[in-house]
Amino acid sequence: MSIMVTGGAGFIGSNFVLDWLAHHDELIINLDKLTYAGNLENLVSTRHDPRHIFVRGDIGDTVLLDRLLSEHRPRAIINFAAESHVDRSIHGPEEFIQTNIVGTFHLLESVRGYWEKLVGLFQQGFRFLHVSTDEVYGSLGKNDPAFSETNRYEPNSPYSASKAASDHLVRAYHHTYGLPVLTTNCSNNYGPYHFPEKLIPLCILNALAGKPLPIYGDGRQRRDWLYVKDHCRAIRLVLEGGRVGETYNVGGKNEKTNLDVVHTLCDILDKLAPPATCHLPLTTYRSLITFVKDRPGHDRRYAIDASKLERELGWKPQETFETGLRKTVVWYLENQSWVTNVTSGAYRHWIDKQYGT
Repeated sequence: MSIMVTGGAGFIGSNFVLDWLAHHDELIINLDKLTYAGNLENLVSTRHDPRHIFVRGDIGDTVLLDRLLSEHRPRAIINFAAESHVDRSIHGPEEFIQTNIVGTFHLLESVRGYWEKLVGLFQQGFRFLHVSTDEVYGSLGKNDPAFSETNRYEPNSPYSASKAASDHLVRAYHHTYGLPVLTTNCSNNYGPYHFPEKLIPLCILNALAGKPLPIYGDGRQRRDWLYVKDHCRAIRLVLEGGRVGETYNVGGKNEKTNLDVVHTLCDILDKLAPPATCHLPLTTYRSLITFVKDRPGHDRRYAIDASKLERELGWKPQETFETGLRKTVVWYLENQSWVTNVTSGAYRHWIDKQYGT
C-alpha cells in the first residue's frame, strides 16, 4: 500500500511527511515542484528511508501524474501543493491561478481517471484529501462567531480566491463524478521548516539579527494559530475516518492579534536567546517592533470553529500557543544551518522588495 503527497517539500507538506513516517510504515510518493518554498532540506532525515520516494514535478504535468499513479497505485492522495503567500499573490497573482486552480484541475483529472479504473474495495477505500485554508471564508467582524464549515465563501485576496476556486473544483468532482474527496480548511500554521516570509519565522530571524520586526498597520489583525504538528494529526484522522464529501475545519483555539504574537515571540526570545548573547545593544527584542504600511485588502479577523472535527473524530490541539511557539523558537535556534541556507539569494530579494532594505 502507498499514499501520494503533493507539495510534500513545503512547510506543512514536509511536516506531514515526517509525521506520517513516524506513525506508519506505508510508502509515501512525494511530488513537489520545488519552487522557492519547497526545500528538500526539510526532508533530509528521509534521505535513506525506503518508505519515502521523492519525485520533482508539477501537479499540472498529467503525463507524469498518470505514470506515478499507474506505477505506485496509491490508496490515497493528500494535496498540499499550492502557492500560499497573500503578499506574493498581490504582487503576482498569475502563478496562484496557474498552480492553485489550473494545477488542481489537472490533478483532479488524473486522479479521476485513475480512480475510475480501480475495482472493488480498493476503489471504495480510495480517498483524495484537499488541504485548504480558512481565508476562503473572508474576514470576520469583531463579535462574529468563528468560521464553521457552513460559512459561505467570501475570499478577499488573489490567494484566497484561488484556493476557494480549488475547493469548489474538489467539491464538484465529488458531486459530478463521485470521486471520494475530503477537504480540510485550516487556520494559520506555525512551527518547524516554515519559510521565513511569514510573520513568525520572519520575526524570529530578524530579531536574532537585530533587524526591524515589521508589523502591518496597527497590528490588531486577529488570527487563529495552529501548531503544524497538530494540523498533521488532524489530517491523518480525517483521512482515516472523515466522511466522504465532507469539509472539516482545523483550528488551534488560539486567536491572537499579530501584535500579541510578536510580543509573545519577543518575550520567549528574551529568555532563550537574550540580545546580549547575540551581541545586540538591546534590552528586549520588543524594541525592534516597527509598524509598516498595511497591505491592500488585509482581512481583519479569522477564527475557526473546529467542533465538527472534535465531535466526529475526537481531535483536539495538543499545543497551546505558548508551548507551540516556544518549540518553534527552539527549533530555529537549533537549526541555524537550515536557516542560513533558506535565507539566501531569492529570499533576500523578496524581503527587500516587500519591506524595504
